[in-house]
Amino acid sequence: MDLGKPAPMRAPGDAASRAELFASLNKGEAVTSGLRKVTDDMKTHKNPNLRASNMVSEVKKQGTAFGGAAAKVEKKPPCKELRGNKWCVEFFENNSNIEVCPDEIKQSVYVYKCSNCTIQIKGKANSIVLDNCKKVGVVFESIIACLDLVNCQSVQAQVTQDLPAVNIDKTDGATIYLSEKSKSADIVTAKSSSVNITIPTADGDFVEYPIPEQFKSKFDGKKMVTTITESI
Repeated sequence: MDLGKPAPMRAPGDAASRAELFASLNKGEAVTSGLRKVTDDMKTHKNPNLRASNMVSEVKKQGTAFGGAAAKVEKKPPCKELRGNKWCVEFFENNSNIEVCPDEIKQSVYVYKCSNCTIQIKGKANSIVLDNCKKVGVVFESIIACLDLVNCQSVQAQVTQDLPAVNIDKTDGATIYLSEKSKSADIVTAKSSSVNITIPTADGDFVEYPIPEQFKSKFDGKKMVTTITESI
């Protein structure tokens, strides 16, 4: 057959065409006689083995489509070093003897992805940041700018002298121990829970104050007014 030319079509009123159509309709059940019969062992709902094989093949297809098994996260070695004016303390685990000694007030301390550690910072630092840390305690003398806690869980910080401000963001569980000199520090929290501030008293004891987590807002006709609430 010449594929370059379309096959000739018979006119709708052609007698031979109508005869062929009626002949095929008159076959009735004979039309399906040429089809292969489906037996019970070929039916999924009657063959458990077939269902299992279909499920396995489907899972394999999905795994292939999504790139297979997830790659294993590489564990990085702990590191403590001065990079420019920033002391970087990274990837420490289960270490309670970490010391950082800033020798200039422009040096800051950045603690990243440490867990189950205690860090002592001796001297005055420009700022201190705890980022993605879990169960980490930090003790320091003085900060010029602020203490930042970001994406942390169950962390503690204690200042023995000066601390102007504390910023806590996306942190679940934090306790800040203020000194007598830093009782008036500004505390700013956002998207955080279970945050407590411990204040020293005149007799040498400490009193713990929880930071509110629930608020009620209402429009007073001119502006939104937000107040602290214990329950919704």
